[in-house]
Amino acid sequence: MANIASAEKRIRQTAKRTARNKARKSRVHTAIRKVEEAVASGDKSAAQAAFQAAQPELQRAVGKGVLKLNTVARKLSRLSARVKAVAAA
Repeated sequence: MANIASAEKRIRQTAKRTARNKARKSRVHTAIRKVEEAVASGDKSAAQAAFQAAQPELQRAVGKGVLKLNTVARKLSRLSARVKAVAAA
């Protein structure tokens, strides 16, 4: 365990940041899951609504440094393609 005040502070900061990032990642995973469930159900409007809700959540994760830009771009691209496939079918 840390004995130095600055080290103790870093531990507190790291714990706080880790909890915040974990919550952000959880919101992202939930948003993606909702889109995938809507696509699986075959409901076009629900899939589009879920995708519209997921986009800002994913972009926010990039802005906060939780996920990388290219990772989010790839996920959004793949989700978009799946939503469009439901719309076409």
